[in-house]
This record gives sequence, C-alpha cells and structure tokens, in this order.
Amino acid sequence: MVPFRYPPRLSLARLPTPLQPLDRLSEQLGGPRIWVKRDDLSECAVSGNKVRKLEFTLARALEQGSDTLITCGGVQSNHCRAAALLGARLGLKTHLLLRRETPEDAPLNGTPDGNLFLDYLAGAEVSLYDKKDYQKNLSSLFEHWSEHYRRQGGRPYTIPTGASDGTGVWGYIACVAELLEDFRQAGIAPASIIHATGSGGTQAGLSVGAALHGLETRVTGIAVCDDAGYFQRKVHDDIALWRSLYDVPLNSHDLHVQVDDRFVGPGYGRADQEVFATIREIAALEGLLLDPVYTGKAFHGMLEKIRAGEFAGESDLVFIHTGGIFGLMAQRGFVSIS
Repeated sequence: MVPFRYPPRLSLARLPTPLQPLDRLSEQLGGPRIWVKRDDLSECAVSGNKVRKLEFTLARALEQGSDTLITCGGVQSNHCRAAALLGARLGLKTHLLLRRETPEDAPLNGTPDGNLFLDYLAGAEVSLYDKKDYQKNLSSLFEHWSEHYRRQGGRPYTIPTGASDGTGVWGYIACVAELLEDFRQAGIAPASIIHATGSGGTQAGLSVGAALHGLETRVTGIAVCDDAGYFQRKVHDDIALWRSLYDVPLNSHDLHVQVDDRFVGPGYGRADQEVFATIREIAALEGLLLDPVYTGKAFHGMLEKIRAGEFAGESDLVFIHTGGIFGLMAQRGFVSIS
C-alpha cells in the first residue's frame, strides 16, 4: 500500500453505499455472480457518483473563499444537477453552462425535464448553448462568466466537466477503500470492476485507488461517448494533475487504463433499443433502475461481455452504479412498457 493522506473533504453523501448481489440475473446468465455497488444511493436528489468527487472539489472551493460555482456539461448532466443542489445546500450561487446536442434537447420555450428541471428547481443560473458553439467556445465561456462575477465582487470557482480533474480523483480513491471493506464482508475477491466512463474521473479514481490500496482487481470503463484512446489519455491526464497537486509517490505510468468503446451506440446521451430493453429487463427482474446515458449503456455492455464469455472463470463481478436515473425521466418516451 502506498502511503498517502486525503485532502480536506466535506461530508455530503450517505456513505458507505451498499454492495448488493443480483442473484436472479446471475443465475439467468449462468456466468459470474454480479454485484452492484449502489452509488445511486449516495444521496437522494444528489444521487450518483458525482457527489463523491464534489465532496473534495467543494471543500477546495470553500477553502479558497469562493461564493460562486461555474461548471458545465450536457443538458441532462448528472454532475451539473449535483453541483446545483449541493451549491444550494452550501449557500453558493451556481451557474451551469449546458450543451444542447440538438435544439429539441431543451427547447428554449419548453418545459424542462429530468436533470434540467432539477437544475432550475435548485435555483441555478442556466446558460444553454448549441453543441457547436459549446465545443468551440467552452474555455472562453468559462472566462467570460468568471470575469462577469468578479466584476460584481464575487469569487467564482470553476469546475470542469464531471468534476473530473486532479481534485475529483480523490472521490473514487475513497470509494476503493469502501470496496475493500465490502469485499471483506461479502467474502469475495472479484477479478473485475465495471463502470460507465463519460468524463474519465471515476475511472481515474478507481485506477489510482486500486494501486494505492493494493487492490488487484481489473477496472474496466465502458465508454458512453468518444473512444478508448480518448479516455486513456484523459484518465492519465487527470492522474498526472492529481500527482502534481498532491505529491503522492505513485508511478502512474504503470497504471493500465482499460476502456471498452464497443457500446457507445448512437453517441453521447443517445441509446439504441437494445439498451432500453436492458433497462426495462433489469428493472423488472431486479428492481434496479438504470439510465440510457451512462449506467444503462455500461450495464448492457457488461451483459454482452458476459454472454460472449469474456469473464469465463471469474466467480464474482462488480458493477459500479453511478446513478443517473433522473436522466431516464427525460427519455421515458423511448422505453416501451407494453
């Protein structure tokens, strides 16, 4: 185990989250026993993986005397919803820079749904940008709004997509410590951990956490956008920034970042009918809710990998449920319930 110390952290989540077996599904598949780390139960409205990262990120913001959070993401961003609600809890103004994949994602004169509805409910300032403008101008948008609040006497703190940066890495380093205790109590030694990867921060934390804690378990991110090469670069960049900020003696070049990009489907925020069928199947079989943006894609990918024999010989398999069910509400029209 590599010696290290955690930086300042806020207590914002209901931790530890439970590790639960999906025995009916496991028996049906005839493969390894599937366990789910229920990070969708990390809180109620702040449900999901983002709160783990934000416990450290917002502690840093408060240390610096910030009074305004500026962050970004897709129009149904789980991270932005969590940031808006936690900002409200801490008495911080939150400004969200949101990307619309298409104008239909969030009509400017329409009724908000899913995560976007909760953003507004939490009192966040919301700026909507079309995808092309957002991708081209995101850095300048952060600069513009930061300067806007500074001119008003504010102290803005900017948070990148998904809070996936050198500070956010700590969230899933801490989660690995939880997993070790989960495994001890359950009497298991899983060879594989599977999770959805969309901004890279969860995978960076799990990869580093496994190395720091001596956990010999393979961590595989199932991409929900982009390709494996992008995520391998992004994860290593986050880890390099983490090392530069906190000076932990870990050789990150030895970390193997494993990403499976075969299940991206139509693109970010879009799922095909096979994924929606999996969402419906798992809800009916195990009472577990998945979403079409992150966990539904990753869980479907995991099932396909099991059926293809990719985990042959493994007795236990752990899926990290990173939340996202509010995003399901915004796409309920795609789920057949007949």
